Amino acid sequence: MTFYAHSNNKAGIKHTLAEHLFGVSQLAYKFAEASGAGDEAALAGLLHDLGKYGDRFQARLEGKDHGLDHWSMGAWLALQKDYQAVAAALAIQGHHIGLQYLRGSELAKLNPTKLVQSHPQQLSLSETDLATLKSRLLADGLTPAKPEKTLCGAEIRPGFDLMLDLRLLFSALVDADFLDTEAHFQGGPDDRRYRPDGPKLHAYDALEILLAHIDKLGHSSKADPGVTKVRQWLRDDCLSAAEHPPGLFTLTAPTGSGKTLAMLAFALAHAAKYELRRVVVVIPYLSIIEQTTAIFRSLFESHFGTDYVLEHHSLAGLGKEECESDAEGEFGASDERRRRQLSENWDAPIIVTTSVQMLESLFSNRPSACHKLHRLPRSVILFDEVQTLPAPLAVPTLATLTHLAHAHKSSVVFATATQPAFEHLHAHVRTHAPVGWQPRKIVPAPERLFAPMQRVKRKWDDPNQHITWPKLAKQISEKRRVLCIVNLKRHARMLWEELNDPNIFHLSTNLCPAHRQVLLADIRERLATDKPVRMIATQCVEAGVDLDFPSVFRAYGPLEAIIQAEGRCNREGKLVDLGELQIFMPEDETYPPGGYRQAAQVTKMLLQRFGPEGMELDNPDFITAYYRELYNIGKPEASRKTEELLQYVREGSFPDVARAYRLIEQDAINVIVPYQEEIALFEDLRRTAEETGLTRELIRKARPLSVSLFRPESGHPVWDSLLEVQSLKKGRRERQEEWYIAAKPEHYHPQLGFMPPESLNLWIA
Repeated sequence: MTFYAHSNNKAGIKHTLAEHLFGVSQLAYKFAEASGAGDEAALAGLLHDLGKYGDRFQARLEGKDHGLDHWSMGAWLALQKDYQAVAAALAIQGHHIGLQYLRGSELAKLNPTKLVQSHPQQLSLSETDLATLKSRLLADGLTPAKPEKTLCGAEIRPGFDLMLDLRLLFSALVDADFLDTEAHFQGGPDDRRYRPDGPKLHAYDALEILLAHIDKLGHSSKADPGVTKVRQWLRDDCLSAAEHPPGLFTLTAPTGSGKTLAMLAFALAHAAKYELRRVVVVIPYLSIIEQTTAIFRSLFESHFGTDYVLEHHSLAGLGKEECESDAEGEFGASDERRRRQLSENWDAPIIVTTSVQMLESLFSNRPSACHKLHRLPRSVILFDEVQTLPAPLAVPTLATLTHLAHAHKSSVVFATATQPAFEHLHAHVRTHAPVGWQPRKIVPAPERLFAPMQRVKRKWDDPNQHITWPKLAKQISEKRRVLCIVNLKRHARMLWEELNDPNIFHLSTNLCPAHRQVLLADIRERLATDKPVRMIATQCVEAGVDLDFPSVFRAYGPLEAIIQAEGRCNREGKLVDLGELQIFMPEDETYPPGGYRQAAQVTKMLLQRFGPEGMELDNPDFITAYYRELYNIGKPEASRKTEELLQYVREGSFPDVARAYRLIEQDAINVIVPYQEEIALFEDLRRTAEETGLTRELIRKARPLSVSLFRPESGHPVWDSLLEVQSLKKGRRERQEEWYIAAKPEHYHPQLGFMPPESLNLWIA
């Protein structure tokens, strides 16, 4: 009898089970080899669909049965004495339902006798006799072998390190399974169309292209010679540091010093010397991702092709990541979920992604989130603007990244102008990763870079003296070209309304990307031609937005936010005199949620201690002292979030770790807004949503008109003006509760952006 894994492809050919298991095993070995788990991954590949040898599953392919579990028997076989492969068993169990529990009592529940009595997914085993399944496997010419080395020994001791290793093996299995399945459904009568491997990094060639571009920028730059010199020093330090062996690094450089291109030069030179496979650039903000990706593509695509740079984030068309997949594992050729999961597996030389996508994937249990992780060993991972990492997650994050670097031959770089004092947490990290957190400095003496970049004089208002909006508006109106940054969107709106001036611009994430792009282009043109321009913004303007104002106002906030604001003032050093930064306390001293308020209080405390003259914002040692003060007060190593994660790790609970590790706690929705300058696109998206439902292509096309906001409470009046974009599957509409269309054009203000009539809990910045 011939056993099959999948139904007919478009050529009318069924996928034989022997071919599928062998193909997945080979791919899984290839993917896990870099992390040293190739043998165990190969075993997982051979056994992952063992239950499909059951007669009931074969009937299911003919539509004669349903509600079947085809994976647990393979996981149970991997646990037997002949193999003793706990990690393989977990990966097999989780390849459709997500990684579960790394503890003996839970693994014992895979016993078919117990599953017959009580199945956690309320499914039936496709075959209850393990001997029958194994004999059919062997009869198909497939002989599983006990791995020479397994990830778990006789005694299971869950930790951040072991759980990461398990996710990497899981990733290899899941990606291999997806790719082999895709090859079947894309294949014709005479071939199976595996997608080709992504292009190689070609690090030496890419580095030459990048350095030529940096030289060209230097020759054409109108920046002050001191700024140009700092950029050269930074590039030289990055190239020198690239000679050091892979490991942990920090890159501390002032705003405006060319950090983005310099750290890419480090990554390419480092990868060339140590034969590393790819560069992953991790950025906290979507606006910077779009800008960075555009630069990288303009540099490399004409030389290496369109697949050289991959942009991956929540608006890249992947949709919401689920762990359930199809619980029975049967993917039809037209299934949108299968295409989405197969779309981005990071098989590209340069990946640009978000902090949320990268870090939450490292702690996830979902197949769709984890299936790219096997690409990380032997890579260079650049974390830009790393000061945005939430302090309560610092110890788990640092422990996991330390293990990734030292055990899997990757290099991790933390880059920022305001380097957090994570070395302060070294002893706590060491309890979870033996080497602790001891990164090497890419810039040995960062103070050398900061001194020539002193382009601003600061005025610190008394934080106990609150300035009214009318008085602040009057001070702003007296400036010809000025930027004012506040902490909250409602503050920005109030100040904008108070000014009531045709030369006033407003910037926040209430504006969709297309609107922000037009606005910033207009502002840059006005700055370049010395036209009057006054801009009110939230902190979304502080990172990665290349603006250069002679005068900046900044509401009291965290020290790193004030330093970022200073980076928008006299950025190129072209003023005859220094730029002006004024730090003020608004009449409404309210801050965004989380640790923002505490960091603002530490800033005020340092001001009271050292006075305005002692606030050395261009001294890296002063910034380190600020973070140490912040950590001494906040104690991130003992935070509720850290303790919760540690407890779940000790319990070996992958689902609980995935649930607890969240960079952004609040649930968000995406709204497609009727920005008038792109109203034709909006109407097209609205028609497409009605006709085809939510698709990857729709999400990609909607990016320029998308605004994110925290999910309003049930019963909030805004729901009356939002149309849900539903999924269309097999001719039926299904709710997805993630993407919506703003139905009323009057809710999108031409200057303020998305403004429904009643106050919403929108993104703060």
